[in-house]
Amino acid sequence: MSREQKILIKGESIRLDQFLKWSTVVGTGGEAKILIQQGKIRVNGEKETRRGRILKEGDRISLPDQRVLIVKAGGENCAVGKNDHQGFP
Repeated sequence: MSREQKILIKGESIRLDQFLKWSTVVGTGGEAKILIQQGKIRVNGEKETRRGRILKEGDRISLPDQRVLIVKAGGENCAVGKNDHQGFP
């Protein structure tokens, strides 16, 4: 089982597809769309197929080989330090 990584977001929430892209889990929005539509993303243990799913502080996102925890940082709606998270492609 993989280690859980914490990703900081600014603001109260972020869309799932935006989160996957900004946290560098994927390189493009198109890649995020494909992963989500294929049912490869779980949010809080449940399969999620909606790109627009709103994520909030404390949500847990899992992929087959990665787990991340969203931690709120406050401010504008975007991920923080996306290039500083080791273990993401």
